[in-house]
Amino acid sequence: MQLSARNQIPATVTAINAGEAIANVQLDAAGVRLVASITVEAVRQLGLAEGSQVIAVIKASDVIVATP
Repeated sequence: MQLSARNQIPATVTAINAGEAIANVQLDAAGVRLVASITVEAVRQLGLAEGSQVIAVIKASDVIVATP
């Protein structure tokens, strides 16, 4: 699959916390923890499980940086 998005980060699924409709999928991207909120149906369709190798594609309209 080819995408125009440039923010593609290889990662490993470390945990899946599924609710009724939404699942929080925890990822390890070279030591950086990412969490993706996707539908439970998407988890099933993608066949995601702990240890799955994935690519996190990130599209954000805003990135906010703050200092303490």
